[in-house]
Amino acid sequence: QVQLVESGGGLVQAGGSLRLSCAASGRAFSSYVMAWFRQAPGKGRDMIGEITQSGVTTYYTNSVKGRFTISRDNAQNTVYLQMNSLKPEDTAVYYCAARRLTTGFDYWGQGTQVTVSS
Repeated sequence: QVQLVESGGGLVQAGGSLRLSCAASGRAFSSYVMAWFRQAPGKGRDMIGEITQSGVTTYYTNSVKGRFTISRDNAQNTVYLQMNSLKPEDTAVYYCAARRLTTGFDYWGQGTQVTVSS
């Protein structure tokens, strides 16, 4: 079991930056693959990217490549999403999620709102 809590969302102007944090509690955080997702109103939940247990990011969606960076600190049980050059279309609720290697994403945070104004 792992519990996830996102923080760091808010309102930012286009072109600005935010860093989201996802703090995990529970056993064996380092055994989980972690990911960030986002969901805008009226749209499905899209994966932003995924990071392995050892900190290798294996996927970024094309719309954020070069702007967003996922990292993790296993010693602090935290995964981060650094967002630069934000655009209004990045406005969404952002979620972190966890899975083991052979499972789906069984654990989710509550989400944090990111709003990018033009």
